[in-house]
Amino acid sequence: MINTSRFRQTILLIVITLNLISTWLHYIDNALFLSRYPGPAWFTSVGVISTVIVMTPVGLLGYWFYTKGIFWLAYFLLALYSITSISSPVHYLFPMVAPMSLKMHSLIWLDGVMGLLLIVFLLWSSFVLKEWRSTLATN
Repeated sequence: MINTSRFRQTILLIVITLNLISTWLHYIDNALFLSRYPGPAWFTSVGVISTVIVMTPVGLLGYWFYTKGIFWLAYFLLALYSITSISSPVHYLFPMVAPMSLKMHSLIWLDGVMGLLLIVFLLWSSFVLKEWRSTLATN
């Protein structure tokens, strides 16, 4: 018989891993080719890399809280972390200074889709499964 709690943790681990990979790929590419990505003038390579370095532990901590059954804190941290991914398509709101390559477009959309996947998991866990109720029942 499948341990459903462990199964959901594995699903989230896969989603988080995909998010980490897509975000690191996109942010590193963004930092290396900053002048080719559309964005605000105040974006810097150091700022882009700093953001991913700071946000990665937020996502990992969210996963850890989820595995411990501290769902509301996990949901908050994972939703906060998802901003690093779902914000990637915001590049398209700024005028392009140079044509972006297929790689750049792919990294932007891969990151955005992975962020949406994380949000879908959070909505499924909190509104469909209502896993947070299990925490209330044990307290």
